[in-house]
Amino acid sequence: MRKFFGKIKAWFVRHKPTKRRIIQLYAALLANANIKGFIKGEWYQGATKNACLPGLNCYSCPGAIAACPLGSLQNALIASDTRLPAYIFGIIILFGLTLGRTICGWLCPIGLGQELLYKIKTPKVKKSKITRIFSYFKYVLLVVLVVIIPLTVAIPGFCEYVCPAGTFEGGIGLLVHPSNEDMLAELGPLFTWKFTLLVLIVAASIFFFRFFCRFLCPLGALYGFFCRIALLGVKLDKTKCTNCGMCITACKMDIKHVGDHECIQCGACIAVCPTKAISWKGEKLFVRANDTDAPVATEIKPLLSMVKAPETAENDVKNTPTTEVQDE
Repeated sequence: MRKFFGKIKAWFVRHKPTKRRIIQLYAALLANANIKGFIKGEWYQGATKNACLPGLNCYSCPGAIAACPLGSLQNALIASDTRLPAYIFGIIILFGLTLGRTICGWLCPIGLGQELLYKIKTPKVKKSKITRIFSYFKYVLLVVLVVIIPLTVAIPGFCEYVCPAGTFEGGIGLLVHPSNEDMLAELGPLFTWKFTLLVLIVAASIFFFRFFCRFLCPLGALYGFFCRIALLGVKLDKTKCTNCGMCITACKMDIKHVGDHECIQCGACIAVCPTKAISWKGEKLFVRANDTDAPVATEIKPLLSMVKAPETAENDVKNTPTTEVQDE
């Protein structure tokens, strides 16, 4: 009996949520804290909807307490012939300068959902040169659907034709409520297209790490422009870096180097760096250096041996037990 409970305890210890996962969960719950909306089957339209959340979260979701920055940007561009959309540009720039793509890695509910889907035990598609090329497709969507279409034909292109958050949170979130049965008769080809796209994105997220974030999300593309100048994020001390490549290998995103426009600032690279060349920007104000969900080696000595002089490294490796860095 003691062994049985010991195994249960060990399982909970191994699967204990990291601080990043807890913050992601809290952020998702706070962004959709309007419980009354789920009960009544209608979305909240109060004063806080004039403000924007930092992450992607549909305005029409019954639980949403604030607006989506991407939807607000498109609507502002549609109305830009009558007024300058200074507010939404200002709030996105503020989010970008302070948090950058830390929003993607720590605060976005859609990012959390994809990471949980990726945990399903299946063969995974690893990143490669091909996925890195396709990662630029979200910049095409940013220009075409978020900027050009709203300005030319006055339609919020991304929300109208692609956004999976809108389909799941707004569409399905309202349709499942009994009081909205009459909406089912109004569904047409557009909803069929968006629902099919949602199913494909969900399925792809099981095999590709953060499929939507890497290839389709214009908001992540927008925040990517601020990665180098954002107050919070990861930073690399080039004087300590040995170019061993362990940070790039540990990262599941299509980055070329630490902290570039594809980096979601999750901090996974910090724990695997053998020379401690990677740390947090603004860590004294926001986080501690070990607040990541990265795999941590049980012994650092084998990693350090990789950056020692060759004649000493060989002897150290022979005398050091082999360890593994477990993937998430």
